[in-house]
Amino acid sequence: MQKLIDTNREKVLDLLTARVNFERVGVKLYDRVISRIEATGDSNFMRMMDELRKHRSEEKEHEEWLEEQIRRFGGDAHGTTEMSKLEEIESSGIEKIILDGDPQLSHAMHALLMAELADNAGWDLLVKLAGQAHDGEAKRAFRKRLYEEVDHLAFMRKVMGRCERREVLGQMVSMPRSVLL
Repeated sequence: MQKLIDTNREKVLDLLTARVNFERVGVKLYDRVISRIEATGDSNFMRMMDELRKHRSEEKEHEEWLEEQIRRFGGDAHGTTEMSKLEEIESSGIEKIILDGDPQLSHAMHALLMAELADNAGWDLLVKLAGQAHDGEAKRAFRKRLYEEVDHLAFMRKVMGRCERREVLGQMVSMPRSVLL
């Protein structure tokens, strides 16, 4: 990641700090959604638990990896930066829906979908910047995490499609167990 850092250390650390803060939020969101589903015992939503736990685990790995990278290049992994402030404001509505306990699980699923859209965009930007900086090492590391986020997004799109089929069309469809099913 040295080549990317050397292009503009302060701005790259700003982006990495924003990403790590967003990943921390992602872990909290998944924790809350998982606990809400467990509390309801709704067998239809319980079908998704393995996949949701996997996503939560990957979000945590992303957080820890980013913290390590930020520290490696002399940044504060728990600091506040210009971009992290912006992303905090942007994600506050999503957090409010999930963490403050909107009573409808489908609303939490929709909010999680929005979080995954933002998460994908953040990792995609890092992949592109690393490529433009000709930093193959950073690009591969970012792309690995982007691919995991792409799976999260695909799964949440499938979940929301099924929620809407149930609520709008009245179809009795099961929640998916994974992105493949």
